[in-house]
Amino acid sequence: MIPAIPNDVQQAVLGYPEDAQGKLKEIRGYIFEEAERLNVAPLTETLKWGEPAYLTEATKSGSTIRMAWKKNAPEDLQFLVNCKTDMIQDWRSQFPNLRYQGNRAIHFRLDQPLPETQLRLCIARALTYHQRA
Repeated sequence: MIPAIPNDVQQAVLGYPEDAQGKLKEIRGYIFEEAERLNVAPLTETLKWGEPAYLTEATKSGSTIRMAWKKNAPEDLQFLVNCKTDMIQDWRSQFPNLRYQGNRAIHFRLDQPLPETQLRLCIARALTYHQRA
């Protein structure tokens, strides 16, 4: 079950353009569905650096996932993970067709469909990162 968005997160998301809000909500749904499927729920949904963030505080199984829309890259929604992990490096070798930023983010174009299968695999790996590390 996908919970209602907490008020503080909702307020931050309302500052994004409509197409970014739509993509964020789509990815948010995948995050909660994968957390449930992997038995790492419940998730903590909060703001980190003013951006929606998803943590496995209860199970401590994963690394924080964050999403952001930035004015300096208005055509993208960013999917961010801890830059001190090897997740992006791993995903880059598995999914070379995705657009990466250093070792911290995947960029998804707002005017294109999300690569659901690949994205769900990335989400699952982030939510279970500490189980493998």
